[in-house]
Amino acid sequence: MTQIDLNADLAEGGPCDKALLTLVSSANISCGAHAGTERDILHAIDCALRSQVRIGAHPSYPDRESMGRRSMKLPTAQLRDSIHSQLNRLSRLVQASGGSLQHVKAHGALYNDAAQDPELADELCAWIKEFDPTLAVVGLAGSYMKEAARRHGQRFYAEAFVDRAYQPDGKLLPRDQKGAVLHNAEHAIMQTLSIIQKGTVLSHCGQQVTLSADTFCIHGDNPEALQLAQSLVDRLTRSGIRVCQ
Repeated sequence: MTQIDLNADLAEGGPCDKALLTLVSSANISCGAHAGTERDILHAIDCALRSQVRIGAHPSYPDRESMGRRSMKLPTAQLRDSIHSQLNRLSRLVQASGGSLQHVKAHGALYNDAAQDPELADELCAWIKEFDPTLAVVGLAGSYMKEAARRHGQRFYAEAFVDRAYQPDGKLLPRDQKGAVLHNAEHAIMQTLSIIQKGTVLSHCGQQVTLSADTFCIHGDNPEALQLAQSLVDRLTRSGIRVCQ
């Protein structure tokens, strides 16, 4: 049976973190710089540990106003300090709850900027390694993050998205464009199956794009997240694909 990792971005104020954590195998938990209260974060940590889900940090630009979805030009030292502060905060909370961080996945604009900017990708991987060299790095499949992580000797997990549309170059369709978020569950499920079984994804304009991934993301703040996750896991199981926890 084929096995995959299914992850969710959590502790961002979404209503179904606990239920999602019974379906996914990895959780990317907000560090508080873009969304989520400490109560949200602690709740996600507790539920992840109870469900034996791998816990990762989900740092971002320090931007709660735009939920971390706005690119920011910050001095290198300031951004590094912010990332380290976020990782320290979440790591302490996870350790106090009896767990440990396993990976780091940047959020929103920071994630997309690092995917397209080799210098930022290298810096982000260096900061993660500086914080804890045992942490894996999760980044967009086919992006500069893969090369940067390998240069720094870090494990890298290439990520694809269940509920986001793609451009012909393999990048995500920006959220401000129509159709960027997939609200049709069947469409999202077929996209995921195509990536797993064929190694391709259909772009928003109908072009086949080669795409290989190690982990698949569902956004926890998507209103349809829980229903989509339930339908996806059911279809995967019936297709001989197991979400590996």
